[in-house]
Amino acid sequence: MAGGFAVTKEPGTDLFAKRFWDSGFSVLAFDYRHLGESGGQPRQVVRVREQIADWGAAISLAGGLPGVDPARLAIWAFSASGGYVFGLAARDSRIAAAIAQTPNADNLAASRNAARYQKPAAMLRFTGRGLLDAAGALAGRPPRLVPLGGQPGTVALLTSPDVADADAALNPGGRYPDWQQAVAARSALRLGFSRPGRSAARVRCPLLVLVCDQDRSALAGPAVRAARRAPGAELVRLPGGHYAPFLEQHEQAVAAELSFLCRHLLGADRPAAAASAADAVSAADAVSAADADAVSVAAAGCVRDGGRA
Repeated sequence: MAGGFAVTKEPGTDLFAKRFWDSGFSVLAFDYRHLGESGGQPRQVVRVREQIADWGAAISLAGGLPGVDPARLAIWAFSASGGYVFGLAARDSRIAAAIAQTPNADNLAASRNAARYQKPAAMLRFTGRGLLDAAGALAGRPPRLVPLGGQPGTVALLTSPDVADADAALNPGGRYPDWQQAVAARSALRLGFSRPGRSAARVRCPLLVLVCDQDRSALAGPAVRAARRAPGAELVRLPGGHYAPFLEQHEQAVAAELSFLCRHLLGADRPAAAASAADAVSAADAVSAADADAVSVAAAGCVRDGGRA
């Protein structure tokens, strides 16, 4: 499991990892290099290729942990990392099942949409800071950081209405004071043109795509289209914004994800603990293209040393 764009493992995965653990799954979460407890200099820099490589290392580590069946590994990620799930599930045959929660399936479309919630002058300042940061990187200068979220008119990565829910969803009551909620400005420039949902048609393992219809950060439309292109994918649609699965739709999201894991990883029905919440996800909200064989551990890890989250 991994968090979203520059979101470290604790705020990004703890809420769901605990529920998976409580239902009998082993869980391993990790920080990407340059972030959180992982190494790598300079800090707060996001590079897509490196993060994809980190997933590969995490999957290798998870498969070698005591008590873990390497033939039964699942991955879970949300937001920008959720977008990676499409390519990972298409390329890495070690993945037996995959969950993409509110994934950013089309960063180009998301960038255009984000512009609707930002003022032109602030957009220019953000772009200028990103270009200066990229140029400074060539000279070995420290990154120029921008906040992950802010109000329209401020220089921040995201200024959509979803930002208002970010703290309640990921850092309630300041629970994670060590999480640096900023990223190198150059990182957003690199991410903005990728379209990871294009890999969906090549996915061969069971895939669950969970979207929120009022998401104004990682748009629901591209994720829905990606899910429909993926053979055997299951699509769950919930009301709410980008962080609804962490907030008012948490029980429904957990129920859908546990049901998916139990069916595809264990060949079993949903656990009793999730049954009542699962009833809240109506048949109209879930689309299943086909059943497929799958397997067991909710996994991935570079930093947490064999532990359980």
